[in-house]
Amino acid sequence: MSNYVAAIDLGTTKVVTLVGERTDSGYRIVAFREAPSKGVLRGEVINIQSVLDSLQPTIEDIKKEEAIEINEVYVGIAGQNIRCVSTRHPRNRGRADNLITETEIEEMMREVSNSRVNAGEKILHVIPQSFNVDDHIGVDNAKGMTGTRIEGDYKLFIGKINSVEHTKLVINRAGLRLRELILEPVASAKAVLSEDETELGVAMIDIGGGTTDLLIYHNNIIRHTAVIPFGGNSITEDLRQGCGVSLKNAEQMKIQYGSCYSEYAPENKTIIIPGIGGRESREVSFKVIAGIIEARVEEILEAVMYEIENSGYMDKLGAGIVITGGGSQLTNLRQFIKIKTGYDARIASPINNISYDTPSDICRPGSSTAFGLIMLGFENQDSMVNETASCTSTLFPINELTSAKSAESTPGATSAREKPLRRKNPFGSIPSFIGSIFDNTNNEA
Repeated sequence: MSNYVAAIDLGTTKVVTLVGERTDSGYRIVAFREAPSKGVLRGEVINIQSVLDSLQPTIEDIKKEEAIEINEVYVGIAGQNIRCVSTRHPRNRGRADNLITETEIEEMMREVSNSRVNAGEKILHVIPQSFNVDDHIGVDNAKGMTGTRIEGDYKLFIGKINSVEHTKLVINRAGLRLRELILEPVASAKAVLSEDETELGVAMIDIGGGTTDLLIYHNNIIRHTAVIPFGGNSITEDLRQGCGVSLKNAEQMKIQYGSCYSEYAPENKTIIIPGIGGRESREVSFKVIAGIIEARVEEILEAVMYEIENSGYMDKLGAGIVITGGGSQLTNLRQFIKIKTGYDARIASPINNISYDTPSDICRPGSSTAFGLIMLGFENQDSMVNETASCTSTLFPINELTSAKSAESTPGATSAREKPLRRKNPFGSIPSFIGSIFDNTNNEA
């Protein structure tokens, strides 16, 4: 495994295990296994044994069929309880003529990572936004400046401790070492967003089975994240109840005949639903199916737009909206979003540095999170080797976070809208957006 990185995406509808390597032509997936997920509800591990029953066969299959031994993994974390808040951290400087160093900036981040949050919560990521140095306001990088006082504005991404611990237990009981936990929308963004999009401003919407994740970028910096507690499974459940069919048939109707825009649904097409227990068959029109789907998609979109508006970046999304995840495959979704929001939109699959011989199953929206975990895993390894790399958007290495107890913080979210420019690679110079939240003892496998 020395040349490989392994990643696990514990989703609401599926568990994905990947092993990848880095080649001259990009990242190549050498092993890929997917299984129906059990024990995960709206992005959070609820039943540890059920998740293990889903996960372990994928690991064993890779070991047997591909002759690859998986020892340590990068794992995504999400869930409806993840939230984003803003905070400001000031520091008075004894010698105003001394240059502000990278070490000083890192110390401030370390202090912010120990901010008090609500009981039962933990800070997962600390993302610097800008700095104020004396009279200089809104500086992107304070390194090399001088001044008597420096203030840093940060975004804190906060999650439930129980969710973190349950995920960790699953990995440990599967006989693996948890290398890092990575916020899932950050992994998805890594896989699907282009350099120009993250500079101009973009809202990435990852529609999964249990949740819809939102991540906003502007000027190469993550500005906001939010988790909407509805996803593809909610649409399927609406069809099940609205059409009086089984869950399996509802999922099939959504995939084969559904559209999220009833205006585009054919007027005169129907499907026949077989009767249950000797009852007569019924006909359901495409219009009715589309109307049910549209209502739920509109609700999800309204929640997303509420978050974008509250973020403060509504007018700074020059690259519009990028949609990924399994739920992005809904017919007419791109057109629906464009008409309802006014933003340009595109459906995205993994595109960044993907090897030409990567399996086609990976090149689809539903694999964005898993592929992004692989990419960030390699970046994290690079940052461990190159200790001088910028830590602008990372929390801290495993061995630096021992027992960061957290209890209460000042809430205040952020996010925004605008048009295209050009920019530096937001991922290349940054080791990763990985936040480790366990001490060395907890990470031993």
